[in-house]
Amino acid sequence: MTTSAHARTNIFALIAIVVLSSATMLWLFWHFPVGTGIATVLVLSGFGVSARLARLIDTDVLSDLDRGNQNA
Repeated sequence: MTTSAHARTNIFALIAIVVLSSATMLWLFWHFPVGTGIATVLVLSGFGVSARLARLIDTDVLSDLDRGNQNA
């Protein structure tokens, strides 16, 4: 019973965070459309660059482990 209550609390917290984030973004976009658009593009570009770098780093580590080069 406590597990389902804990899971339910986590779901409500997640929904509250998503709603608050969405409302904040809409408010910012309504009042500052150009600045919000530029900031959004910059943040998403940063995420894209981070994902590419992480993929490159992860691929190098996995290929080293496949070859047996374990530096511990």
